[in-house]
Amino acid sequence: MDTPVPLHPVPTAWLRQSELFVFVPTYWQYLVSRRYAASTRRVYLSCVAHFSQWLTQQGRSAYDISHDAIRRFLDQHLPHCSCPPPVRRYRTDVRAALRLLLVVLCDAGAMAKDQPPNAIEEELCRFDNYMHHSRGLSSNTRYQRLHILRAFFLETFGPHPIELTPVSAADLRQFIDQTLKRWSPESAIVLAGTLRSYLRFRALFGDQVDHLLPTITSPASWRLSSLPKVLSPTEVAQLLAPFPSEVPSVHRAYAMVRCLVDLGLRASEVVGLDLDDIDWCAGTIRIGPSKSRRVDVLPLPQPTGSAIATYLRSERPRTNNHRIFVRHVAPVGEPIGPGVVRRAVREAFRRCGLPYTRVHILRHTLANRLLKGGATLKEVSDVLRHRALDTTLIYAKIDSNRLATVALPWPGRAS
Repeated sequence: MDTPVPLHPVPTAWLRQSELFVFVPTYWQYLVSRRYAASTRRVYLSCVAHFSQWLTQQGRSAYDISHDAIRRFLDQHLPHCSCPPPVRRYRTDVRAALRLLLVVLCDAGAMAKDQPPNAIEEELCRFDNYMHHSRGLSSNTRYQRLHILRAFFLETFGPHPIELTPVSAADLRQFIDQTLKRWSPESAIVLAGTLRSYLRFRALFGDQVDHLLPTITSPASWRLSSLPKVLSPTEVAQLLAPFPSEVPSVHRAYAMVRCLVDLGLRASEVVGLDLDDIDWCAGTIRIGPSKSRRVDVLPLPQPTGSAIATYLRSERPRTNNHRIFVRHVAPVGEPIGPGVVRRAVREAFRRCGLPYTRVHILRHTLANRLLKGGATLKEVSDVLRHRALDTTLIYAKIDSNRLATVALPWPGRAS
């Protein structure tokens, strides 16, 4: 059996000598089905050949491949690789190729299944379920907290079972001090909140953590002390001006920006929109559960609907996926991530010469526009889908129309 595409004799020989060779046709067809470019398929297959050579040298079978084996290859072998050319040593290429290889091996039933459970990952999984089902935290928040706790567990417990009984206040202080040496002071709030949340979670199981909670202190943070930044009407007009045709995926980028500006959606809500969420006859759009853990139906403004319709007719690739916004590069047709939305907004700001980068400023701008149009804070809260009206109070500071009615006379002015 030959490789699906001609490769250099060296990587071809590595594949032939490896047990992975029988999976090469399946791997190649998987890349084809996901619409990877021919050049990318050749690069990824060369990465797999390099990995197969390392497996052979390690005396490992294809059925021994795991996430841990790939991590060792990337962290230990790749930086000091002395394999004969041609080999791919770009970490991003190799990591992407091997992640897809894991998918193919898993579908083929070739992944090792009897590995001993990891105590840290099991604990993180339990805490993740708690944050998701009991606290209703978003996926981004949960991911950030799990990343912090994984580092804490590895430093404190290593591979041993997790028990909070031997943890002392000194252990927590040391971890916080070491972490903040790499982080900005503002991140101390996130770090402290994560550790406190986990200790309260463990308290539900009867662990005595009361003596540890006072150890975790947060820096002073005056809530609602700053004014939310908003765009002026002129800046909004500049942002929504027709996008240049040379912008990659121009119709998708414009439609996503309109969703942010006109509807005040979060980036995660934009990527979560499905084709079935739009009722074209009624002129409404359904926003699925996110941070508010509820489903909302909003009016669909005509410019927003027109931008989405143009994207669906002119640019969206054929796919069975029901998400409105999908990938235009391999894997084609799969849902995009929030990073694609943020990148489109940053590029739009850059083209307009605006000194902004954050997506959230567009939600602030919508709130400001609603208040200037006479909407109440309760109505703004409903449009932005806040879980509590208290979250919307920050916009009272920019409600200049109503603030003017309660302003006191300036001392000494003419009566």
